[in-house]
Amino acid sequence: MTMRDEFAGATSFTGPATKQFLIVPDDDNDLPRIPRVIYCHVAGTVVVRDQEGTALPYAMQVGDRIDFRGRRVLATGTSGTFYGWI
Repeated sequence: MTMRDEFAGATSFTGPATKQFLIVPDDDNDLPRIPRVIYCHVAGTVVVRDQEGTALPYAMQVGDRIDFRGRRVLATGTSGTFYGWI
């Protein structure tokens, strides 16, 4: 599966997001789109893998956001509900 990068070649990320999607954690597959922000809808921990393959957990409360363009959200270690904003 090819991941769409909505911001490839973009020069600015300061404008508001215009699309959203539910992040479904998966240990084996990258996200269908690379988000510019991960937003927390239900408190928990999100384990995000970057483009280098490093995965780190982030404890998040409702309304928290990570301005990070992770490639994958792992099912192992992730709890809560998260949305991707692009």
